[in-house]
Amino acid sequence: MLTLQEKVIERTKVFAQQVETLRFSCDCYIYNPLSYAWPMHELYIRNYLSRPVRILLLGMNPGPFGMTQTGVPFGEIEAVKHFLKLEAEIAKPLVEHPARPVLGLASPRSEVSGRRLWGLLAEHYGTAEAFSSEMAVTNYCPLVFMDRKPSAKNITPDMLARGERLALETICDRYLLDVIELLEPTHLIGVGKYAMQKFVNVAGSRADTVISSILHPSPASPQANRGWKEKAAEQLYTIGAWT
Repeated sequence: MLTLQEKVIERTKVFAQQVETLRFSCDCYIYNPLSYAWPMHELYIRNYLSRPVRILLLGMNPGPFGMTQTGVPFGEIEAVKHFLKLEAEIAKPLVEHPARPVLGLASPRSEVSGRRLWGLLAEHYGTAEAFSSEMAVTNYCPLVFMDRKPSAKNITPDMLARGERLALETICDRYLLDVIELLEPTHLIGVGKYAMQKFVNVAGSRADTVISSILHPSPASPQANRGWKEKAAEQLYTIGAWT
């Protein structure tokens, strides 16, 4: 009989294969960190996504300098190395955007959203062990979409062609629901309104959960650039996730 850890790992392997079968018409590069960075993501699951938790945080999809590089949700390099203390082999996508090479933990860039989020969690919990006893973090969509232009502009899942977006969302919804059923959280918290809506879509009828959101830490948000840590912490206390 599979342990909870093994169930999450096996389900995520299926998820990774399912999104690989999709085809998209956007003129873009597409990376799947669950494929080329699988050893790191599996290590992340074994340590931080394989036990019942009270709180599940959900992001949208990988950022170019976070999970794209590390295989870890909101995977800012220093947080992965020094707070989560993870290290594993990270390969490369079959085709890379010239402006967005995957350098793994050697990447010199810092993902601002990940630095802010993991910084807040590190400050609150003190250790990764204390964090993992209460909370888990995952992403809704594992794929990275980047415009082919030199700017490599990030294309978020909501910007995809309708039929393609719905096909992707069907797979992502089912995975998210399965993760919720495996980890049994009572607080489902979207990092931003998009992620909160995904929780509403798949778990809105569950009587035993509270669905809410915190301000997304993206530097593209003027609100997030003015005291994001304090605002997010206040939201977590207000909704009863932190006491």
